[in-house]
Amino acid sequence: MSDPAKRRIFSMLDTDGDGVISRAEYVARVDRAAAAVGRDARDPLVVAARTAHEEVWRQMDADHDSRVTFEEYRSWAGHDAFEATCRPALGSLFDLADADADGRLTREEFSRLRTATGNAEGDIDAAFDALDPDGGGTVDRDTYLAAIRDFLTTGTSSMASVYGDGRPAPAPVPSP
Repeated sequence: MSDPAKRRIFSMLDTDGDGVISRAEYVARVDRAAAAVGRDARDPLVVAARTAHEEVWRQMDADHDSRVTFEEYRSWAGHDAFEATCRPALGSLFDLADADADGRLTREEFSRLRTATGNAEGDIDAAFDALDPDGGGTVDRDTYLAAIRDFLTTGTSSMASVYGDGRPAPAPVPSP
């Protein structure tokens, strides 16, 4: 994966901008996504997502000091990490957002998920359109995960232009 792609993803995960990803920051993605789609913390999909994210955290935090630096992230991120742990974790977030469990997200579901996981709101429509080239009005799970995998592992994908040049995404606005 290219450093600009890694920096972009790292900055999305480092929600407080202090240069490290804490376990709380990382696992909070699940809570934000669940809240955005109205799922209770005890919902089996939320529990599964939390479990998947805990496994990603365990692998990212190579020195087990409860913080992941960019160097740690840079060393960890890549094809093997994506296939082993990121695919299940990102798939679990997709499943949280997929209200009717049909394996596809509508623009509204996609928007809620992307906003909750720290993507810039201004990028959402362009990302959706890149993943829905036939204009069918939905993004399927496999296409979504393949686009993220491609961006993470090669720096290119149908959504690469949406992610820009690796500049940090604007920090999400905390909920009151």
